[in-house]
Amino acid sequence: MPKTNIVVVAPPMSPPVTPKVIPPVVVNPPGVEYPRPVKDVFEAQIALARHAFSSGSIDGAIGSQTRAAISAFQRNTGLPPTGTLDAATRAQLTLEAPVLTDYTVTRADLARLQPIGKTWIAKSQQTALDYETILELVAEHAHAHPLLIRKLNPGVDWDNVTAGTVLKVPDVEYPDPDDKALFIIIHLSEKYLEAFGAQTNLLAHFPCSIAAKVEKRPVGELHVAVIIPDPNYTFDPAIFAESPEAQQIGHKLVIPPGPNNPVGVAWIGLDRPGYGMHGTPVPEQVGRTESHGCFRLANWDAAYLVKLVWIHLPVEVVP
Repeated sequence: MPKTNIVVVAPPMSPPVTPKVIPPVVVNPPGVEYPRPVKDVFEAQIALARHAFSSGSIDGAIGSQTRAAISAFQRNTGLPPTGTLDAATRAQLTLEAPVLTDYTVTRADLARLQPIGKTWIAKSQQTALDYETILELVAEHAHAHPLLIRKLNPGVDWDNVTAGTVLKVPDVEYPDPDDKALFIIIHLSEKYLEAFGAQTNLLAHFPCSIAAKVEKRPVGELHVAVIIPDPNYTFDPAIFAESPEAQQIGHKLVIPPGPNNPVGVAWIGLDRPGYGMHGTPVPEQVGRTESHGCFRLANWDAAYLVKLVWIHLPVEVVP
């Protein structure tokens, strides 16, 4: 598929974040039998993800995104949608396999790594906007927060990871979709997106970022207009008039594809010009009110959504 330049109204830069605190992770020793109910938040996040109900970057911490994913699972299984990991929910939210698996770093992984330019001009001159570090690559592969990957692998020197290094990571893989979505609903107040199937069954639940300004939030029915995996991004200085660099450039730049592209690994454009659902280079920051109007997803969620959508798919945006 040829690359397509994307011009969007979502800004690529995000504000600083409060340092994340990852709680202790307790993993069952060998010999535990499966299937079995989940026993804590870490296990619940993994079990939910195996149903394509995302709680954001897996971190073992209870927060609004995890509560929303639990609530989605409860609604889908006929339980009261409390968002709490109560006994009835634990009984139905079961693990079919261990929560961790091994990830072996390959030469191909290391060959992908490259520093990301600090300016728009520098980015436009790169061959791709791929991963900068092996920690970033592995964390995104496992749908996990980088700090969790560090905690699971305390003896690793992340500045000197070599091919053949074996890492412990969450064992997460979304189910292969049986069919396309019938419709999507985006909830602005709760900041999540849900895709429903032909039987109005819930196919996926993903946290998303929304526009910082209320007037930039397109409430109502929209439709998918274009679906582009691994897109380019066109930097338009006119959209970023507040940027000193944009004022100096004075012309559009084509930013190459890759997970660190401003729209991540997928662009699903809507029939309102400049608006769409897309990935992001900073999945840990998904769920904020910071965009210019687009709906940002973690790259792994955007890539999965590509499998569910089709041209003219209804997308209902509700307050």
